[in-house]
Amino acid sequence: MPLSNRPSLTQYLIEQRRRFPQATGDFNALILDVALACKAIAKAVARGELGGALGHHADGASVNVQGEQQMKLDVLANDLFLRTTEWAGHLAGMASEELEHPYAIPASYPRGKYLLLFDPLDGSSNIDVNVSVGSIFSVLRVPDEAMRGELDEAHFLQPGRQQVAAGYALYGPATMLILTVGNGVAGFTLDPVLGEFMLTHPDLKVPAETSEFAINASNRRFWEPPVRRYVEECQAGRDGPRGKDFNMRWIASMVAEAHRILMRGGVFLYPRDNKDPSRTGRLRLLYEANPIGFVMEQAGGRASTARQNVLDLQPKSLHQRIGLVFGSRSEVERIERYHAEPAVDDIAAPLFAERSLFTA
Repeated sequence: MPLSNRPSLTQYLIEQRRRFPQATGDFNALILDVALACKAIAKAVARGELGGALGHHADGASVNVQGEQQMKLDVLANDLFLRTTEWAGHLAGMASEELEHPYAIPASYPRGKYLLLFDPLDGSSNIDVNVSVGSIFSVLRVPDEAMRGELDEAHFLQPGRQQVAAGYALYGPATMLILTVGNGVAGFTLDPVLGEFMLTHPDLKVPAETSEFAINASNRRFWEPPVRRYVEECQAGRDGPRGKDFNMRWIASMVAEAHRILMRGGVFLYPRDNKDPSRTGRLRLLYEANPIGFVMEQAGGRASTARQNVLDLQPKSLHQRIGLVFGSRSEVERIERYHAEPAVDDIAAPLFAERSLFTA
């Protein structure tokens, strides 16, 4: 498509806004501020070691609320999100994976009607080896009671289905912005000459069928039986019950995994396991699962805890972790079905045991 025929992100948002004649423009301006933060982060990532921002802090003392040691770029990206979006009057508050408590908009700035939640640099453990990383974001409306009073943590604990926008930026060979405002999913590529995100993928759809899955196989011994069953069936290939060969992928950068699935299909599993019984999963509901889940559903895919649609889950805390499965709808639904079925060991009738009258 010639450059002149490609709308910019600004033009795309104006077209979306025209569906709502009563809209004030605050929402569009907020998304453009988020995009500006992503451009700045992309520049820092692209400079690599030349920018002096790779690696951990020299004192090794910077640890986030998750108990994880922060990379220099984690801190820089978090600060860029805050400083780029706090001043314009579109937000009432923000929440970040890197901050223990919600971030209150300084009193010197006007207060808006939206909440911004974000993971400023997903996959940052890969940054030193030049693997694609990204930023994930989610936009919620401020509850009515918070508009009239003080904002607190409870106002951020909204089910993912209440998101009004979500998306991610991918910092790879090209910088891309993937966005949904509840009307499908659009992909934009950053033109480094113009400095603008241009619409390059206007209506992204996750293929319903796939022959790829992504999981960290080193955790196999901790998986629940339904997950082991699913992976073993995929690994059995055309000679197994699935009747076709599968490829396995694992990048350890969820944004990169999500982008591959959005472009060519697949399923991603970071399921609940028994590695740490105190946790019900490893991925953050508000900063990772909900925004990626919204993108997947708007693109025709599905996102699940393996037991229920992730967008229907009521958050309990700001940094709640869950197990997550997302991607091509048919595969996610199969994994949900395996979790809903009784385990073989729970079925008393030997007729249906693993070695039964129906086993060849």
